[in-house]
Amino acid sequence: MRSKKLFLLDAMALIYRAHFAFIKNPRITSTGVNTSAVFGFTNTMLEVIKKEKPTHFAVCFDTKAPTFRHIDFPEYKAQREAQPEDITTAIPLVKRLVKAMNIPLIELDGFEADDVIGTLAKKAPKDEFDVFMYTPDKDYGQLVDEHIFLYKPAFLGNGIEVMGVPEILAKWEISRIDQVIDMLGLMGDKVDNIPGIPGVGEKTAVKLLQEYDSIEGILANADKIPNKIGEKIRAGKESALMSKHLARIEINVPVEFDEEDLKMCEPNTEELSALLDELEFRTLKTRLIKSDGSNQDLNKPETKDKPKAETNQMSLFGATEEEEVEKEVKEKDTINSVVHDYYLIEGKEQRAELIEYLMAQDEICFDTETTDVDAIDAEIVGLSFAYRAKEAFYVPCPPRFEEAKAVLEEFRSVFENEKIMKIAQNLKYDLTILSNYGIEIKGTLYDTMLAHYIVEPEQRHGMDYLAMNYLNYEPVSIETLIGGKGKKQGNMRDVPLEAIKEYAAEDADITLQLKTILDKELKKTSQEKLLYEVEVPLVSVLSSMEREGVKLDVQALQDLSDTLHKDLVITQSEIFEIAGMEFNVGSPKQLGEILFEKMKIDEKPKKTPTGQYATGEDVLSNYEAEHEIVKKILDFRELSKLKSTYVEALPQLISKKTGRIHTSYNQAVTATGRLSSTNPNLQNIPIRTERGREIRKAFIPRDSDHLILSADYSQIELRIMAAFSEDASMVEAFNQGIDIHSTTAAKVFGVELADVNSDMRRKAKMVNFGIIYGISAFGLAQRLGIPRGEAKDIIDAYFTQFPNVKTFMDECINKARETEYVETILGRRRYLRDINSRNQTNRGFAERNAINAPIQGSAADMIKVAMINIHDFMKAEKLKSKMILQVHDELVFDAHISEIEYLKEKVDYFMVNAIPMKVKIETGIGVGKNWLEAH
Repeated sequence: MRSKKLFLLDAMALIYRAHFAFIKNPRITSTGVNTSAVFGFTNTMLEVIKKEKPTHFAVCFDTKAPTFRHIDFPEYKAQREAQPEDITTAIPLVKRLVKAMNIPLIELDGFEADDVIGTLAKKAPKDEFDVFMYTPDKDYGQLVDEHIFLYKPAFLGNGIEVMGVPEILAKWEISRIDQVIDMLGLMGDKVDNIPGIPGVGEKTAVKLLQEYDSIEGILANADKIPNKIGEKIRAGKESALMSKHLARIEINVPVEFDEEDLKMCEPNTEELSALLDELEFRTLKTRLIKSDGSNQDLNKPETKDKPKAETNQMSLFGATEEEEVEKEVKEKDTINSVVHDYYLIEGKEQRAELIEYLMAQDEICFDTETTDVDAIDAEIVGLSFAYRAKEAFYVPCPPRFEEAKAVLEEFRSVFENEKIMKIAQNLKYDLTILSNYGIEIKGTLYDTMLAHYIVEPEQRHGMDYLAMNYLNYEPVSIETLIGGKGKKQGNMRDVPLEAIKEYAAEDADITLQLKTILDKELKKTSQEKLLYEVEVPLVSVLSSMEREGVKLDVQALQDLSDTLHKDLVITQSEIFEIAGMEFNVGSPKQLGEILFEKMKIDEKPKKTPTGQYATGEDVLSNYEAEHEIVKKILDFRELSKLKSTYVEALPQLISKKTGRIHTSYNQAVTATGRLSSTNPNLQNIPIRTERGREIRKAFIPRDSDHLILSADYSQIELRIMAAFSEDASMVEAFNQGIDIHSTTAAKVFGVELADVNSDMRRKAKMVNFGIIYGISAFGLAQRLGIPRGEAKDIIDAYFTQFPNVKTFMDECINKARETEYVETILGRRRYLRDINSRNQTNRGFAERNAINAPIQGSAADMIKVAMINIHDFMKAEKLKSKMILQVHDELVFDAHISEIEYLKEKVDYFMVNAIPMKVKIETGIGVGKNWLEAH
């Protein structure tokens, strides 16, 4: 190591990280300022100074000015959400603190902090300095050399990671550091909106670089690369080169490396003291400034004796600031620091003894260790159990299926004992694994992931996060056992028995401890019923649906792919003909020039912050009605998305084991309570366009004895709005079976129901659905293509004719302002912490959610209850039919022909009566040879 050590901090990355670390328990001053990001950043900076003792130091910031990347590619970072208001407040405070610490603060318009850090790192004399770039950003790997290191902060159980050349090469599976840029150029970066080559992921990128060395080498040999990868590379040439350009960190920024300026020196005591008082960082002040006003030596160990006066100053969360600070700065407990008794259970006699103990308990926690994250394909490696804190047991299972099944069979009496509560983290996975071996779990179940999802729906719910947040405990990282993600990652069968015993037993132990804490949190908000009667019973339903899967007609998809290809060629030709020239339809830059310079479809077109023409779908849709070329461009984009995202991707998801696709349902993702799904994402399968609908043709019954049955709630959110608002006109329309959109049109436009024409109904329909989402006159005008004044008149007339709806909306917002949350019909909460924000945009978003969340969340509650009741009915009746898919407000069944009429009757009954309401609930049920035909 060199005698001089330079640390360069990526300020914005660390500020964002600190802000979200405290998102659950923000630090608020007595004047109402959120200082979480400042506090977290300060602790990070002090920790590295104390631990690493750098001789030189600098903090680098981004600026608001556009960089060369924004100019070259207007979509760069364009998808990012607006900066949280609390971070905007924190940035100048962090800058003041850095300056008060007499630490150089470096920023330069036109360049990102990455570029400034890269330049300084490369300019540091290599024979004198070791340079450490402190950032969680993986892109910095391209800068690493013999004396430049990536210093990654601790995250989710992984400690500080210092990465040099060998570590970067191993992580990316490359042979040279500069290939990091090629990897990023091929894969893209969703965080920064760098496109890469669509369809090329990490594994493909590694393989291509190993064969062709660089992006340029890959493109030069693109004609030699076979199959779809070759097609993707040839189609993505421009995107790849642009992505590589965007991913490259500039190392020739006009900043000087001044060794004297970068030297560590004493803080400005007066400025620092005043700022810490303003921030109300009293304990931090005692760490930095002595009682006589001089500076503390940061390299000395901290004293644990604090001034007694501080212990009486309470924070907004009931704990003293001293306790808050101690919680933040003290090291996390680990398996090495906590006394525990974890036992390896081997042999039939030991298993029998454990089973005897388990059978005597009121509740037990269990966890499965397996070979794969995909429960359908995974094999069991072992089981762990816990029934009291800091004690747990691990039972290994043999690798052969029948032998493993025999071991599990010994525990059937435990799993089927209805008197014992079974606790797990991500219970659905464990249910599916055990089902693969013929074991069914009975009795009361508990899922800590779902409990936390109910308590804090917008937070992370992984066990590692929960352990650190609630227990101040850092669990053993899976990567320490099987390696990091990638093709070289092993599985749990490769892990020595003693290591897997500690890891697996810890999982059960920590989950058991979390259950005790989360139970108390649920009781505080009176949401135990939601967990025990809805979310946990739904786990078994979803596990069953995932195991069943759905059959796919691959030939139908191939036919559709050929049709889409022809459509794309024709649509592109039509675009060229209207434009009068050929150009890259996928290039926003070229497209903008064609539309706004050559064709001049708008004299004052909208531009991006960098001055280029905006060509996003939201912008182009405003021109669709008047300009045929825009309609064709939007058609082209839709066809391209259908082909790549669905038609070509779906066959790749067919399980070799079952011959069907098995989507994975996520219960703990959306804040509203709705289910989401992955591999494939069923919620996004298009339905509005003809070609989009044809994708549903490929979803077919399992054999000739079955048909697809689809049951869909009719206008469920509008019916819930009518029930909640108790608006007489809306309730009457639904209960009398009168078309709600025609009823709305008649009232808004002041005509008789019989005189409502199609245009009136179209506008009324847009208002009905838009009102739920807090649509504005501007938004309605855009969607309907009418003047804003006319849109305002329609909305005003709506609220005049449906006054209870306006009252309901106002009450939702007012109640949310008082409590900072709203609730669904079953008491599910959606927290709206920006409802009283001084930022109008953030506040407006929260107000719209205050109206929509109770409605959308109640619709989610309703279909979940229906699914549970239908599943229980079908199981009790031992039907041959199976429930296989859930999409939004729709349920899909593989229906045996002999049971169709009975199933239709019962499914309708359970959906309509899931949650009783004052408004009539209706469903639409169809049957067909494929999903499209049934829908």
